[in-house]
Amino acid sequence: MTQDDITDEAVSLLQELGLQQYEARCFLALTQLPSGTAKEIHEISEVPRTRVYDAIRVLESQGLVEVQHSSPQQYRAVSIEEATRTLQQKYSRRIETLKTHLEAVEHHDTETADDHVREVWSLSGRDAIDSRMLDLIDKADSEIAFLIVDESLLRDPLFEQLHDAVERDLSIILGGRTEPITTRLGAELPNVRVFETGLDWLIGPAADHEVAISHILLIDRETLLIGSYYPDAEENSAQEHAIYATGLENGVVVLLRRLIASGLVPSKDPAT
Repeated sequence: MTQDDITDEAVSLLQELGLQQYEARCFLALTQLPSGTAKEIHEISEVPRTRVYDAIRVLESQGLVEVQHSSPQQYRAVSIEEATRTLQQKYSRRIETLKTHLEAVEHHDTETADDHVREVWSLSGRDAIDSRMLDLIDKADSEIAFLIVDESLLRDPLFEQLHDAVERDLSIILGGRTEPITTRLGAELPNVRVFETGLDWLIGPAADHEVAISHILLIDRETLLIGSYYPDAEENSAQEHAIYATGLENGVVVLLRRLIASGLVPSKDPAT
């Protein structure tokens, strides 16, 4: 990646965090200088000089730039640590405000005790699927059964949620399709039952380069998340999909519940 590519990417990220393009370019210019005048900022950032002053005023108001009232005025960016902390706090406040507003307008179904909700929804993209997976684990009340085929799922956020579930004293059963997966699970979660699955159809035949199951997550025996991916495809979140099903009497949930129960072969069980 060239320096220009890095600069363009940084500008894009700063815009996603709420800065306008000229503001982002001026801030990046100042990170390359101990301090600078409007002329120097203009020369590095290629922002029109008349617009540099407006951009600097915004950056100053947001705590990202300091001004020395000399002649000519000098400007300098705050430290990278302070800038990222300021942007993170601003972003977090926006997320919290959004959460409050969404909760205020959220639709709530009124269900009677006789209602049996049976739903199936689809999700696309690694980020969306991972977010739902972690949310389901976080909201589990009594039991988690998790079969993992795609080793790339074994990342810190998942282990953090599973450790929290252990601390909540939930019943947890983890299945891995391969020995490396079960070994990693056992090392990270030594007090959790870990199995090696016998469900070879999850990945398909060796010559089959089509879609395969990446994971199956069953929460409290009534909420199911099944992920699918293309094992031989280049890393691309758009290639990943999942279905999300709920309801004790949902046929999909019932079927997978029985397959999970019959398809796990113990390879590690701390209780024995």
